[in-house]
Amino acid sequence: MFSYNDLQVIDVVARRGSFSAAAEELHKVPSAISYTVRLIEERLAVDLFVRLHRQVQLTPAGEYFVEEARDLIKRMEQIKSQTQRVANGWSQSVSVALDTVVRESRVNTLVRDFYREFPDVELHLSMEVYNGVWDALAGGRADVVIGATAAVPVSGSFDYRDMGSLNWKFVVAPDHPLAVAEYDIEPEELVKYPGICIEDTSRVLPKRITWVMDNQRRLMVPNWYSAIQCLKAGLGIGVVPEHMALPRIVAGELVEKQLATKLAASPCCLAWNKESRNPAIDWLLEYLGDSEQLHREWMR
Repeated sequence: MFSYNDLQVIDVVARRGSFSAAAEELHKVPSAISYTVRLIEERLAVDLFVRLHRQVQLTPAGEYFVEEARDLIKRMEQIKSQTQRVANGWSQSVSVALDTVVRESRVNTLVRDFYREFPDVELHLSMEVYNGVWDALAGGRADVVIGATAAVPVSGSFDYRDMGSLNWKFVVAPDHPLAVAEYDIEPEELVKYPGICIEDTSRVLPKRITWVMDNQRRLMVPNWYSAIQCLKAGLGIGVVPEHMALPRIVAGELVEKQLATKLAASPCCLAWNKESRNPAIDWLLEYLGDSEQLHREWMR
């Protein structure tokens, strides 16, 4: 209904207060400005300006139209800029899935630094559990995943970077019956108590459970915060990532016990879709650093 030029003319006339001043700014003759304004008013069937001797003033309808026109101009300029960025390999958003085993305190710094570098690119974060991370990457819900555990269960155009191994601690509440055990606890004794497990968030790939005995009752929870609260309350037993367990052990909120069957460390990695690379993702992969930096900042 209105071109970018139409909206720009109305904006400049309203801002400068006369056809001649608007013509000077837009490098046109006053008659062309006046003609454009009259055509727009005819389309709207309202007067946008009151014509005075050498000036014009906005009518109430004109004030409303100018406000809306300026919003449209801004939006049109954003579309133009974003389209050019996409053509040059930029994206409107970057999606990052984080396994819940990573240090959440590191996320705030990541977000702050990303938006400082890319103020016009949206960062979409999601927290996933176990195969949910790989599922997000394979399903296109994530461009990059941080802290993915176990072997890569998907095939495709993906690459990865080692993040080192995640160690686990078997813990119970201080008043739990197993808290007084001074020996390596056998599986037959563990099975007597509910195993606190986190629900795998995978939608398509098979779901995983990291630690539970055969024939042991499970208490399924959505995240590590809930798991730790249940452990502290003595509602069950379970294993917790070392960097989450140690502060609670030091504070006396949880007690670490030794198992007859030793807990294996879990290899972790940073992974990404090679086909979705763009400048923002390239920056992110460089920012996250090498294997040593990834392990130090996200897994300890």
